[in-house]
Amino acid sequence: MDMHHGWYVSVRPLFIGLIASLILLAAAFLMVFVKGIEHVFLYPALFGLALVQSLVQLIFFMHLGIESKPRWNLITFLFLIFVLIIVVGGSIWIMQNMNYNMMYENV
Repeated sequence: MDMHHGWYVSVRPLFIGLIASLILLAAAFLMVFVKGIEHVFLYPALFGLALVQSLVQLIFFMHLGIESKPRWNLITFLFLIFVLIIVVGGSIWIMQNMNYNMMYENV
């Protein structure tokens, strides 16, 4: 897609993305604040809303997947996800290991 047509000319896609992001944010906030959903279903529902929110932001704000040759952007995005999994997973692993090793015993 060139710079003279479509997503780059109009503010409409940005406005749609903003409204969709605000609606998803308000839905997640209300689900936690009102406590109208059971605790067992709250985490999967919040995860689903977060996933949809990330897809909305990737498509409407970062324009991922709508350019004419998205291969390099997709490769970069997949590498970003890989590094993010390593950093977040490693951090959780380190914190659990520290929690296990720092537990004091009543002597």
